[in-house]
Formats: sequence, structure tokens, C-alpha cells
Amino acid sequence: MIESTYSLDVETVQTLKAPAARWNVSKSEVLHRTVRTAAAEDESGAAEPLAALRQLQAGVMEDGVDIERWVRDVRAERRARMKPPDAVEHGATR
Repeated sequence: MIESTYSLDVETVQTLKAPAARWNVSKSEVLHRTVRTAAAEDESGAAEPLAALRQLQAGVMEDGVDIERWVRDVRAERRARMKPPDAVEHGATR
């Protein structure tokens, strides 16, 4: 292993603490895993779909879509589809 010294801003160091605690590893190990993951994404192109999703989400926000209302509407539609046909016809509930 090669030992190196890097300067990190306070926010980055604070950000490293949560995954280090969750994974029960050092902050250095979090950096190792992150660099390996980023390199693998670059090789596989996995980062491109994520970038597309983020761009889509940003566009929705720019268009002024009421996300909370959309979520409520989608959930209501899903619940309505999950009810058996006889429950809808006779007013019965699960």
C-alpha cells in the first residue's frame, strides 16, 4: 500500500464519517471503496443512467410540478388497482 497525504475540506471529512460508522471501517477505507466504485462506473457507463435520472428530476422541478401531489395521486391510483373488483363494486374494503 502507498501512503499518501491529502487535504480535505471539513464538509468532506464530515461526510466520510457516516459511511465509515455504518460500514464499521476507517474513513480511508470509505475513500478506497468510493474511488473503486467511481472507476467501475466510468468503465461500465453506469453513471450515465444516473446522470439522466438527475437531469429528468431537475427538469420536473423546473417545470413546477407539485411532487407531493403527484406522489399522492400515484399512490391513490395504485391502491385503487390493488382492490379486488368485488370490493369496488360493493363498497367493501380490505
